[in-house]
Amino acid sequence: MLPTEAALLCVSIHDVAPATWDDCMGLARVVREVADIPLTWLVVPRYHRSGGSLAAMEAQLGQALARGDELALHGYTHLDTETPGGGMGTRFLRQVYSRREGEFSALTAAAAKHRIELGLDWFAERGWPVSGFVAPAWLLSDGARQALQAFLFEYTTTYTRFHLLPQGPALFSPALVYAARNRTGRALSPLAADATAMLLARAPLVRLSLHPSDVHYPRLLRHAQRLVGRLLEGRAALTKVGCARVLTSMVPSTGLRASNPAPTRNRDGR
Repeated sequence: MLPTEAALLCVSIHDVAPATWDDCMGLARVVREVADIPLTWLVVPRYHRSGGSLAAMEAQLGQALARGDELALHGYTHLDTETPGGGMGTRFLRQVYSRREGEFSALTAAAAKHRIELGLDWFAERGWPVSGFVAPAWLLSDGARQALQAFLFEYTTTYTRFHLLPQGPALFSPALVYAARNRTGRALSPLAADATAMLLARAPLVRLSLHPSDVHYPRLLRHAQRLVGRLLEGRAALTKVGCARVLTSMVPSTGLRASNPAPTRNRDGR
């Protein structure tokens, strides 16, 4: 259990890639119309969809870093290429819920480690620090969870929890997220986000997770702005790594320090 003295808000933009860049920038503008808060951009190095300008994205992400935003590793391709299998629940998550985009949902430890290494190489080529890893669709196989221990990430997140790494506690913090893909989801997900925010009213951390498709629905954007405004009345907005460091400082038994520098690539886990 984590103490509840913290009152934090983290806003992240998922699926950042050249093909989605214009939409991602639109989301950032919408949030910053409410308040100029730090954002976490979840970057996919080799996104499975083509299009857009890599150079333009890189230049603007460099500016985002300079202003205090965070870039996190969000898989490598964002595409699940493994053979379908498992029980009904697993098949639903991989084929329906994630639409075959849960890249790390069925990987072995070796395969997951290799893809993370490729992603970290891509970040290193650009001189970008990376402190966190978030699996596409928040789906992590047992092998992928094992692979994360070989790296110096400070956190990972799943749909319901914020995990302090390497072996810290997992804070219950369900993501506030919009289901923009269909009419029913667009109608109900704002209500679910409000209910979740109320559930977490006294929790240390609230996470708002925005996706490129959200930007095409003004109703969702207006709701997100109202939600951010309400949450900022009682919470400090930080990046994911900023939240991880505050929470880690409250739980010294994890063995980490809040002042740790951003981790760099480490193949053998030392």
